[in-house]
Amino acid sequence: MKNLLISSIKEHELASKNARENPQLFWENIAQNFNWKKKWDSVIQNSEMGPGSIWFKGSKLNITENCLDRHLLKNSESIALLWEPNDPKEKTIQLSYRDLHSAVCKFSNVLKSRGIKKGDRIAIYMPMIPELMISVLACARIGAIHSVVFAGFSAQSLADRIQDSKCSAVLTSDGMYRGSKNIEVKSIVDKAIESCKSVHSVIVVKRNEMPISMIPGRDIWYHEAIKKVNDVCEAEMMDSEDELFILYTSGSTGKPKGIVHSCGGYMVYAAYSFKNVFQYQGGDIFWCTADIGWITGHSYIVYGPLLNGATTLMFEGIPTWPDNGRFWEICEKYEVNQFYTAPTAIRSLMTFGDQWIKKSNLESLKVIGSVGEPINKEAWLWYKNIVGRGKCPVVDTWWQTETGGIMISGLGNINEENPTYAGLPLPGIQVALLDSDGKEIVKDGVEGYLCIKSPWPSMIRTIYGDNKRCKDVYFSNFEGYYFTGDGARRDNGMYRIIGRVDDVINVSGHRFGTAEIENAINSNNLVNESAVVGYRHPIKGQGIYAFVILEYGIDLKEKISITKSISESVERSIGKIARPDIIQITKGLPKTRSGKIMRRILRKIANGEPEDIGDTSTLLDPSIVESLVEGQKLN
Repeated sequence: MKNLLISSIKEHELASKNARENPQLFWENIAQNFNWKKKWDSVIQNSEMGPGSIWFKGSKLNITENCLDRHLLKNSESIALLWEPNDPKEKTIQLSYRDLHSAVCKFSNVLKSRGIKKGDRIAIYMPMIPELMISVLACARIGAIHSVVFAGFSAQSLADRIQDSKCSAVLTSDGMYRGSKNIEVKSIVDKAIESCKSVHSVIVVKRNEMPISMIPGRDIWYHEAIKKVNDVCEAEMMDSEDELFILYTSGSTGKPKGIVHSCGGYMVYAAYSFKNVFQYQGGDIFWCTADIGWITGHSYIVYGPLLNGATTLMFEGIPTWPDNGRFWEICEKYEVNQFYTAPTAIRSLMTFGDQWIKKSNLESLKVIGSVGEPINKEAWLWYKNIVGRGKCPVVDTWWQTETGGIMISGLGNINEENPTYAGLPLPGIQVALLDSDGKEIVKDGVEGYLCIKSPWPSMIRTIYGDNKRCKDVYFSNFEGYYFTGDGARRDNGMYRIIGRVDDVINVSGHRFGTAEIENAINSNNLVNESAVVGYRHPIKGQGIYAFVILEYGIDLKEKISITKSISESVERSIGKIARPDIIQITKGLPKTRSGKIMRRILRKIANGEPEDIGDTSTLLDPSIVESLVEGQKLN
């Protein structure tokens, strides 16, 4: 894909210039790399920023033909998927592009046999097993809209998502493995769809032989169904703007937003961003540790790699089982070249010490990446120097479910690195910093609201069933811009994400990003992790409340000296005005199963409003909330 890869800083600069001057031609050149049943009449229509942008108008395609079929002629025996099970003693699975194509076609025929057709919404609630990827691609092949729900969400959360998009079928498994645990899955689906009248089919993959109930007529076994169909399934002709998938993300109101992405634009950008950020070369082994239930898994386990004919690694388990070296053992086992994970995982693995890394040979690594939240300097340096041996570039990526792909990042070893800075916008992405009046700040060394001022192919198309909400949330705060909801700082053209706007704390008229204060706290060698929120202060307006997890083995009898030391770290890094007013030592933070800290909950606790915390079912460990509430009472 000659037009996809940017391989030098000069090419980066030229591509950025071309994209600014002629975005139509820029994106058309990239789109030429794919197979289209019918070419477009125009690259972009309605180029003013908003949910009405139309990409590759008039074109016809099927994304699975670009993920699978076009690789069969020359690369049919190349490995598409490497699957590592939860238990390292269990047999691994590898599927060539021919194998994966056959499996997808078979399951596509199963779906059609159940009356599932183009435009139907299909919920997928499944662990990280090969059938999850197969299910996603099978839906796309027949034109059904997949809505993957992380298989850790509660029955109620699943039901809410099924009801919102009126899914007609659920694809699931009997159970799943997670570390030493054997977890029910089908029973959660059964409970969820008690209130979902739209569901007429449930297809179940056998994973852990867990006893389950099967309702005749509604429920069928995956392994039995695929024996009854052949592996020939013509791909459904799709318009570029037809819906590809719906993925739910949390909203500030509490109601999840069904983010809609379309076929053509998403395909172009997922492939383009994957190829460039990770500097993927043919034969490389790429591993993204995310779950396909999140956008990271969609774009950089499934679509981005497969569109590039890559080998993508999929891991069922967790990084600390059967021991704390599992990630690094897998990297050595498969000779992983590009490794992509979350700062939460990095910080967690840091606490176990370098010895676990030293047990494994990581010489194959060429690029290591970070995703999900801003990474603090200490974690960045450890990642760079210990995991990457000081040789691998760290691509600290910024993007969102709504953007569909990575927006700001270094490109492998092409760009300058600066710890805590995501880097430069990808060519084709026009980033702006705005002040509170909506005026663009053009100078360097400034902070502002992070916005995008020009459409890009994989941008959010709508919120399912609520286009007005989409416009209000993303395109109404600043006219002519997509508002990310994040604050950022720009230095020498590089962007540093300083946290959500609602995570910016105004202390006596001085604005501080929570990430900035957290970085200062985390620089203290007593601290493992922290989360900072603002709370109502009678004098300052807002005070700074810090929830802090200490390194293992720290004696809490020294609490006074510990909190003093932490405050001094902040003072040294930022200034006395940024010292936390309250430091609460805790054993954990309220995190989702993807590792995201739920700051909404922390703000409620900090403000003494535990009764308004709301639903905690999506947390990895809901019991953490109770201990935080009790801890707050002592401060």
